[in-house]
Amino acid sequence: MKSNNSLTPSYFQFTVFAHYGLLRYLFFSLSLLIYMTIISANLVIVLSVCLENSLHQPMYIFICSLCLNSLYGSTGFFPRFLMDLLSDTHFISHPLCFVQMYVIQTYKIHELSVLTVMAYDRFVAICQPLHYHSKMTFRTVLLLLIIAVLYPVFIVTYFLYMASILPLCGNKLHRIYCTTWSALLLSCVDITVISVAGQFLAVASFFIPMSFVLYTYLRILLVCRRSLQTCLPHIVIFGNYCISVFCEILLSLYKVDEVNSFVIVALSLEVLIIPPIMNPLVYGLNLPQIRLGIQSLIK
Repeated sequence: MKSNNSLTPSYFQFTVFAHYGLLRYLFFSLSLLIYMTIISANLVIVLSVCLENSLHQPMYIFICSLCLNSLYGSTGFFPRFLMDLLSDTHFISHPLCFVQMYVIQTYKIHELSVLTVMAYDRFVAICQPLHYHSKMTFRTVLLLLIIAVLYPVFIVTYFLYMASILPLCGNKLHRIYCTTWSALLLSCVDITVISVAGQFLAVASFFIPMSFVLYTYLRILLVCRRSLQTCLPHIVIFGNYCISVFCEILLSLYKVDEVNSFVIVALSLEVLIIPPIMNPLVYGLNLPQIRLGIQSLIK
């Protein structure tokens, strides 16, 4: 595809990776350990919820969905990242780059969607306990999960399609994985409209759910302060995720060429490592029902 006398590249090159020598084997080992920890911890929670009948309740189903999303996002990032750590060249094909963008972006938005649904579940359970079973039926839970899954799919698919048809005048990505914004910056044409629309939607997609979650916990606090303790795991997880997204937003506000490579790697990894590790640890350690389910699974 030709545009402005430039040919859209068939591959991208990650420029953040440096030549670490023998240290890259240490980084590879640490990253592999983190990946195996994420897989193992989240898989234990998923199997416990699926196999233990007493955990077939809305709250635990949402926790299971959260852990499945962690497995999905981690698998979309770590295999390629581990390969790049050992490789001397860091090229990724145009189609595979957009596949990685799709997986990581849908992972991020789905995480926020499920956390918002979980806040609604706790709100109904504590503020409207007499109506909980009539409101949070299996059909309602299934509908909420379908919406949580399809919402990011439609949003990400649209913007990735718009990004994929743009002619590009370069192929260097100053990131450790493919992001839509880093690809848009390589465009040969004006991207003002799609950039403004994307930033508006990103801000709305973050602040609207965050406002809803804060509202639900304010209502819970007004009804019963003691009940807020039962929501502590969700508060920790949600607060941690907000910090992760904030780090990602900070990274996109600056010109990546002017940012230290270590800062780019740290902020990029935060959202892909901390939530997938925190989710199973916080829920597995704090909820006795899940601890019992894990114990029965191990036995």
